[in-house]
Amino acid sequence: MMSENILQIKDFVVSYGGIEAVKGISFDVPKGDIVTLIGANGAGKSTTLKTIAGIVKPKSASILFEGEEISGKTPDYIVSKGITLVPEGRRVFPNLTVSENLKIGAYLRRDKQAVQKDAEHVYELFPRLKERSWQLAGTLSGGEQQMLAVGRALMSSPKLIMMDEPSLGLAPLVVQDIFSIIRQINSEGITVLLIEQNANMALKIADKAYVMETGRITMEGTGAELLADETIKEAYLGKTKGE
Repeated sequence: MMSENILQIKDFVVSYGGIEAVKGISFDVPKGDIVTLIGANGAGKSTTLKTIAGIVKPKSASILFEGEEISGKTPDYIVSKGITLVPEGRRVFPNLTVSENLKIGAYLRRDKQAVQKDAEHVYELFPRLKERSWQLAGTLSGGEQQMLAVGRALMSSPKLIMMDEPSLGLAPLVVQDIFSIIRQINSEGITVLLIEQNANMALKIADKAYVMETGRITMEGTGAELLADETIKEAYLGKTKGE
């Protein structure tokens, strides 16, 4: 069964100071899937997510979300439509408590009871955050801050959650936790678009994957297909140590 695409990117060009960071890419994100973009640093992956989120303005692009053109719309409008970004480097508010950080994630919502219910759900997903709900976010460990960043994104009640390098700088055990949570979020019906340096982990959970090199998409396939591809193994997975 072909699932419909929740997000369609066409002829996507983004320039920084005259240099094209993204060179006319096109790709689809099927509804309900986990889709990953893998590639080296500087390939244009983060720029792509920031442009979809409305933070960076494209030189030219068609970005269709549930059939509506959202290219050039404000970040607030894009969040209100159901797209949220977990930025690289977590970006939690260090001088606010865990609880206050979560409330900020719901700043566009007026349905107070549903917001409260979602907060409770975030605490179910991340029991460590519940234990630390009155703690200042700046005093949390890196892994806990990443959980808070994901929890805050979930508070906007998204249909599509985009994650920029969620495992960066985290201990291997914490990385396993984060990927379990990504699977869990996806199983609840939220589509996931993921950028990840850890190509091995990303491809293992991805339904669909794209390889980005210097602003272009050079390969696509299912996560399993790319995981088994020799050129991908050499470029991104290193010599696998009998996993």
